[in-house]
Amino acid sequence: MNEKIVISPVTRIEGHAKITIDLNEKKEVEDARIHVTQYRGFEKICEGRPYTEMPALTARTCGICPVSHAIASSKACDNLLAVRPPKAARNLRRIINLAQIVQSHALNFYHLSSPDFVFGFDAKPEDRNIFKLMQTNPQMAKDGIALRAFGQKIIETLGGKRIHPTWIVPGGVSHEITKETRDSILKQIPQALEIAQSALNFFVQNLHKFDKEINSFANFPSLFMALVSKKGKLEHYDGLLSFIDSQGKILEDKIEPKDYKKFIGEAVEEDSFLKSPYYKPFGYEEGMYRVGALARLNVAKKCGTALADKEFERFKNLNNGKPVLHSFYYHYARLIEIIYAIERIEELLNEEETLNPQIRAHAQINRNQGVGCSEAPRGTLFHDYQADNNGIITGVNLIIATGNNNLAMNKGLKQVAQAFIDGKNIKDGDLNRVEAVIRCFDPCLSCSTHALGIVSSIIEIRDEKKS
Repeated sequence: MNEKIVISPVTRIEGHAKITIDLNEKKEVEDARIHVTQYRGFEKICEGRPYTEMPALTARTCGICPVSHAIASSKACDNLLAVRPPKAARNLRRIINLAQIVQSHALNFYHLSSPDFVFGFDAKPEDRNIFKLMQTNPQMAKDGIALRAFGQKIIETLGGKRIHPTWIVPGGVSHEITKETRDSILKQIPQALEIAQSALNFFVQNLHKFDKEINSFANFPSLFMALVSKKGKLEHYDGLLSFIDSQGKILEDKIEPKDYKKFIGEAVEEDSFLKSPYYKPFGYEEGMYRVGALARLNVAKKCGTALADKEFERFKNLNNGKPVLHSFYYHYARLIEIIYAIERIEELLNEEETLNPQIRAHAQINRNQGVGCSEAPRGTLFHDYQADNNGIITGVNLIIATGNNNLAMNKGLKQVAQAFIDGKNIKDGDLNRVEAVIRCFDPCLSCSTHALGIVSSIIEIRDEKKS
């Protein structure tokens, strides 16, 4: 009789999910899948709202990366207005987005993943957490708190609050930055860079301990998608979409984000609230691609800042210049991105134009569809809005970063389960490895949930007089 192993809930991730591992009659792993068990329904909730509410409303999709949604949403609204925000506004949006990348990547590395790196995947379950890290490696724990606080404080300083800031608005931002605020952020840069480099050194120096995990944690050929600048550099706020294959060959380049539907299809499986996007020309499943820090470094030709580019060259040499296929290296890529983000924040703050008080373009609805695209910490994020001539939202489609990785996460689960799980002798450390492959992707599941099955959700609001 076939058996099933269920891991519920999946621990040390953002959101709620479970994993099922199917064993055959010989107690060997036959399949493994992740099931996203929470449902949010923002695509329907947003219908009927004025476009002016969308950045603040969609930011509530997630408490971990609200800035990402506000950025993509505001860009979609810019499209509806047919305006380009002033340079100061674009710089400030970039800064707050980069600050979120720092805090989110720091959260994953220090709070969620570092217990495995410090204590090992076979450590006791009660030891695999940030509290044990505080006891045994207090400086590392303090560094994690300080680095995340660096990003969060920038968000609070610019946006007014650390979670769900309402400062990012259609056409730009709501108020400018002062010289005093700029200087206070600049003073924090050296310490943040020092901590980030220390984390990177720790990770690289300990990689030799995890050879088996590196080789089996979602290590396979796939496509990669990311935004890049017109010159092919790492880009998070703006840019053009690019798809490459596992050998680094460019499949599609310089795609305008508004044309994403020509290249990305969306499937829904019955056992999860999570969409499964795919590269249309290759079809469902064969068109599996990865997004996020690993994909961004695979697609980009360079980062564009001094310290990040030095480490970027080492990263590229992991596979002799070809795309890095080992998903374990998502952690490496995130640490490089933290360094890049801190350097880039410093550059943007030092640009004279950033202090310009002209920070918003004003207009009325000039288009009935607007697409906003940016790179969230976990990957490429799309907000696609339809609106009537009065600016009321009539349709919403969201493709969230974690959804883009759904097919790859499921394939990675099966790979690691088959590498480590012995149905005749199930060990806790091996079950932890199954969860850990999901942590490589750093999924944000509260962001990414969609409808179960093909039928969209129906929401009815009735007063007390209606039966």
